Amino acid sequence: MAKVLSGAGLRGQVAGKTALSTVGKSGSGLTYRGYDVKDLAEKCEFEEVAFLILKGHLPNQTELNDYKAKLKGLRGLPQALKDVLERIPADAHPMDVLRTGCSMLGNLEMETEFEQQQSVTDRMLACFPSIICYWYRFSHDNVRINVETDDDSIGGHFLHMLRGEVPNELHVKVMHVSLILYAEHEFNASTFTARVCASTLSDMHSCITGAIGSLRGPLHGGANEAAMEMIEGFTSADHAEEEMMGKLARKEKIMGFGHAIYSESDPRNEIIKQWSEKLAADVGDTVLYPVSVRCEEVMWREKKLFCNADFFHASAYNFMQIPTKLFTPIFVMSRLTGWAAHVMEQRADNRIIRPSAEYIGEDLRPVPAIEERG
Repeated sequence: MAKVLSGAGLRGQVAGKTALSTVGKSGSGLTYRGYDVKDLAEKCEFEEVAFLILKGHLPNQTELNDYKAKLKGLRGLPQALKDVLERIPADAHPMDVLRTGCSMLGNLEMETEFEQQQSVTDRMLACFPSIICYWYRFSHDNVRINVETDDDSIGGHFLHMLRGEVPNELHVKVMHVSLILYAEHEFNASTFTARVCASTLSDMHSCITGAIGSLRGPLHGGANEAAMEMIEGFTSADHAEEEMMGKLARKEKIMGFGHAIYSESDPRNEIIKQWSEKLAADVGDTVLYPVSVRCEEVMWREKKLFCNADFFHASAYNFMQIPTKLFTPIFVMSRLTGWAAHVMEQRADNRIIRPSAEYIGEDLRPVPAIEERG
């Protein structure tokens, strides 16, 4: 008889092996291929970390230059994909746009052999910002943007398309940090979805589309959006404390706090919080950052719950004039690296993922004649 895994949501259960990351085990609490995320966020650009996760080692300068040049040359979108994006209404959820965009790309540029997996991943990494920004600017501003900018980074490319101007150095740096922090996180729900799909020997586009669908759910992705919607309604730190205490008294769900794996703090929060503070000073903010800090203080004092990576990302993105609805798509632009690397890892030593279930239904029974049924 198969052993029943009793952990709710399979928490605490080992479901496979990976060499890509550790969560809550060493360093500051998160490592990518043995490197502490804190050190990577301080010393690297996102493209370096994407290279590390996907190819197994940090690039030297020549490798980095070549990789960035390759990605820059893959930003364009086929006309057929643009046509599809132009037909998606402005009130669609941006995650649904990315899901459709990824799936459509898979129809136009199919992965016919697994040997193409790296080039297929590079293509998605380069063009996902183009997909979301092309749809957003067309549906919201009625503008057909140029998606082949000359920006040196994926984050800078995204901000340039979104705002129609070259972003400043501070904003580009924050995007590098943000994308690094979100790049990989072991067997979370969306990553496990990608691996399950990969275990059937499906194509890379299907695996990534499935992962996007999992991240679409509010219990996995979207906490930064929910956090923004909450904190933008507070007029001061004192007002935030008053409202937070009311939410706690009413036992309302407050997004952006606690984590399934981390028990005392999320190492990513400490990093993005510092950059949110710098952005607040840059724009002269006197409300949103203090409100965020007070929310953090209240939740720790009252519930011993810490901010996860999403909470201070909300104010950081807001300071960079990024619309709230695009917060989670930025996560996708980054986590694509982890998803794809997990697909590659699954393919390298594959067995179909097919767990058993504990049956809790009726015992075996006969089928009654139709006239005997109630």
